Amino acid sequence: MPSHALNRLTLLVLCACVLVAQSMVAAINLLIPQLASSALHPSHSEILWTVDAYVIAFAGLLIPAGALGDRYSRKGALLAGLALFAAGAATSALARDPAVLIAGRGVSGAGAALITPATMSILIHLSAPERRARALASWTLALGLGGAAGNIGGGLVGQFLSWRALFAVMVPLAALLAPAVAVVTPRTERSAHSALDPLGTLLLTAGLVAVLFGIIEGPTYGWTSAAILGSFAAGSALIALFTGHALRSPRPLFDPRVFGSARLRSASLGTAAGFFGLFSLFFVNSQYLQGVKGYDAAVTGVAIMPLTIGMALVPRLAARWSGHPRRVVGGGLALIGLGLLGASTVDAATPYWAYACWLLVISAGTGLSMPALTLGVVTSLPPHRAGLGSGLGTTARETGAALGVAVTGTILSAHTGLASGMGPALRTVALLVLAATALVVAGYGRDTRTRTIASGKKRVLSRSTGD
Repeated sequence: MPSHALNRLTLLVLCACVLVAQSMVAAINLLIPQLASSALHPSHSEILWTVDAYVIAFAGLLIPAGALGDRYSRKGALLAGLALFAAGAATSALARDPAVLIAGRGVSGAGAALITPATMSILIHLSAPERRARALASWTLALGLGGAAGNIGGGLVGQFLSWRALFAVMVPLAALLAPAVAVVTPRTERSAHSALDPLGTLLLTAGLVAVLFGIIEGPTYGWTSAAILGSFAAGSALIALFTGHALRSPRPLFDPRVFGSARLRSASLGTAAGFFGLFSLFFVNSQYLQGVKGYDAAVTGVAIMPLTIGMALVPRLAARWSGHPRRVVGGGLALIGLGLLGASTVDAATPYWAYACWLLVISAGTGLSMPALTLGVVTSLPPHRAGLGSGLGTTARETGAALGVAVTGTILSAHTGLASGMGPALRTVALLVLAATALVVAGYGRDTRTRTIASGKKRVLSRSTGD
């Protein structure tokens, strides 16, 4: 398929797919009060699993899902993902007990794991090299807008409709996107170099799920509890086993030696740090606007709109500066950290416009840094592994997001309420983001000329420009 095959309609459809998948990460948070009082009568643990099942399945399956699309069919993986996403949403919408609701969320998360890497991989293969940065900026914008759209949609549903409506509306959305994908998205060349590696897939997926479980459930069980320490130990052991297996296998799921690239390590850390800060804000944002400022759910959904402005406008500027990733990434992540420091100063007396200004700073930082970080991950791997690269990048995003929520929740639990805990929580997260920014910038500076990337038995030389 020629590189000029990416047209605006195809780009729009692919971005719509990733926006819908990402929106379900955040939307459920605004419906927790309604779910708790619903006829399902879920326990506190069941509510947590309703929220977490999607994220755990989504992040845990991203890497093998990306490799699956590379090996067999990226378009086929996308269509299968939309079908799974819709099936899971329908299951959740019709659930008569919490277990079915949680199962539906997990199925939808598995569908999202197929959708997200497939969309990026298709974009990479259809874009001419000189247009790739702009295409990825649009994809990253859709990812960020998905989180904001989830908050807005969740707020509106919580205010005016039943929680079942959130899941029910996803079914026709997926049903509309599937034929659009079938019609406007061309098939891309399969990668003969990609391998599914069943044993490696099992080890890596189980390891990621165990680590994510520990991160997400740490505030609930306690970070030093046997369940959480055991989860981290099991996850670390499984990932170590995967690494040993992949280094010996002639056709691994992916070669761990790709992390020999400072650019890939830095881009992955930067991606995780950005979403660490962003989802920390998402976690306290609705609680602050509703519990402290007294807004209802619908107004709260609209009040976060400033977060979408920078994400919508800045990526186009960032694409123009794609030749200077170190400055773009460092500046964007620094804005996220500084914006969080500013947001940590608000209280009940803070006027909304002042809070909105800090949201704009964080939004601008996200829009500036994320396209360059996404490009940094993807271009650190050979083009035929674009799906795997997307899986690695999105795993970093979701892991960072889970950590942001976990750290913020842990700090809040040590205070008497949101009003007293929000400031310390956001300040802690901001300082961690700024510390990670320094490491990311240093990593980009160490990897400015050429780098050799392992891919099975072959080695692919990739060039990068410095600042």
